[in-house]
Amino acid sequence: MLSIPLIEITQLIERLADYPEALRSLQEIEDCDGDLNDAALSLALRAGLEPSENDGWLEGFAKRYRHIACLSQFRAALNDQQIVELVQHLTQNSQCPNLLVVPVALYISKTGVDTFCQSFDNSRVSAD
Repeated sequence: MLSIPLIEITQLIERLADYPEALRSLQEIEDCDGDLNDAALSLALRAGLEPSENDGWLEGFAKRYRHIACLSQFRAALNDQQIVELVQHLTQNSQCPNLLVVPVALYISKTGVDTFCQSFDNSRVSAD
């Protein structure tokens, strides 16, 4: 279980105050006692998706945005547990439902961006 501490949720609420959907996501995470997977399943249903009821759903969903999250412009921030830049980008420039942007970014950050991006990095062909 990926759990987000209340203090971290509070800090993110302050940083993401301009994003109403992010605030709704953070509220759901808080309502789920910090359980990121439970909150993501609930938010997915609200966004009109039909997630499977298992612990791997968020992981699979987050992989859809690996090509964005693994860009160098986001990696350093994610390594430092800073998700705001990725949240802003996914909200404005992707097909990710806004209610799921925060859970996706938190999942990547908490599981480790290098681990998350490993298969992406290995699949890229060198231009040399």
